[in-house]
Amino acid sequence: MTDLPVLRLGTRGSPLALAQANEVKRLLAEAHVELAQDGAIEIVVIKTTGDMIQDRALSAIGGKGLFTKEIEEGLQDESIDVAVHSMKDVPTWLPEGLEISTVLEREDPRDAWFSNKAASLDALPQGAVVGTASLRRQAQIKARRPDLEVITFRGSVQTRLRKLEEGQVDATLLAVAGLNRLKQAELITAALSVEEMLPAPAQGAVGLEIRSDDSRVRAYVDAIHHLPTMQRISAERACLAELDGSCRTPIAALAEIEGDQLYLRTLLASTDGSQIFRAERRGALCDAEELGRSAGQDLKAQAGETFFKELEAQQS
Repeated sequence: MTDLPVLRLGTRGSPLALAQANEVKRLLAEAHVELAQDGAIEIVVIKTTGDMIQDRALSAIGGKGLFTKEIEEGLQDESIDVAVHSMKDVPTWLPEGLEISTVLEREDPRDAWFSNKAASLDALPQGAVVGTASLRRQAQIKARRPDLEVITFRGSVQTRLRKLEEGQVDATLLAVAGLNRLKQAELITAALSVEEMLPAPAQGAVGLEIRSDDSRVRAYVDAIHHLPTMQRISAERACLAELDGSCRTPIAALAEIEGDQLYLRTLLASTDGSQIFRAERRGALCDAEELGRSAGQDLKAQAGETFFKELEAQQS
């Protein structure tokens, strides 16, 4: 082989994004002997709009696509062959000609609790300050503890933990999956149960986006595809799509496989946590997307048109 690299993986440049890209590189090298040689796989760091703007909530600057747009442009202009994404950051609508063909086995989807003052959300003192940029987390925190102050808190894992240590907030939350991938799980104060904090759709899953007509690349990435993870996140993302969900809407969803059945829990909330709607579905694995759509329709019907108009007015 003379033409190297064989594959170019596009990724954001955060420590977590690079850890995920290196995991993809390792799995591909294990699956294909020609990808195991030095230089066969190149990791290409691409700075996204979401990385460049750190002082505002995602909901204020356009939503999730800000973490994927520039990387997808790399696929379209063929400067990369594969885009490596955290699936919770991927919009439900993808540019024409691109697809998520492959997902890795899902990591722990739960949220991690960090605090020097309390071992749990319920143990925080009255009026304590919690930092999070996630409207989903904010809504569930306020629903459980309306006395708490929730402030926007963005940045890498390291940045947020430094701000916590400096006392800017009394507590914060991060994804358990990210801490596991960074080999920093020992820093977690506690992992919140999904009953306490339902995760974001596709949280803990890493997806590979490719050009739909690129059969060469598809043959490589097919070897590391994890079907059960795809079934789970397909249900969660179908619910999100039904609700036209983005970072502007507090939506949570988690699908789990129980034998030959899929069990899906979903949640829709107002940003202040004063309204919480829930829907659950059980069904065959092959019906994952339909279960997600059905749950999303249920949530939409429960909330009613007024809810969405009020939500839009609050964020305009």
